[in-house]
Amino acid sequence: QVQLVESGGGLVQPGGSLRLACAASGSIFSIYVMGWYRQAPGKQRELVAVTTKGGSTDYADSVKGRFTIGRDNAKNTVYLQMNSLKPEDTAVYYCNGAPPFDSWGQGTQVTVSS
Repeated sequence: QVQLVESGGGLVQPGGSLRLACAASGSIFSIYVMGWYRQAPGKQRELVAVTTKGGSTDYADSVKGRFTIGRDNAKNTVYLQMNSLKPEDTAVYYCNGAPPFDSWGQGTQVTVSS
């Protein structure tokens, strides 16, 4: 079973940046497509970025050009660099496989507000 621990969230002003990290246990990480998801209050969880084991990436239209996903297979870690943050990016952010594993981490709260 994969265990996922997200970190790096916080409060940031509009236009600011944050870098999230997700540490994953288990050797499956290096052969799996990984993604960052987010869930805003009252909304469904959505997939915002994915990275393949080879490093190819794809993004939701809402974050394209502002967010960058990366991974370090040797460290079983996936990152999300978030720039030009907007209030609508406020959410709890989670990493998981794409499609997701059965279990989820606790997530990390990102709040964009002045």
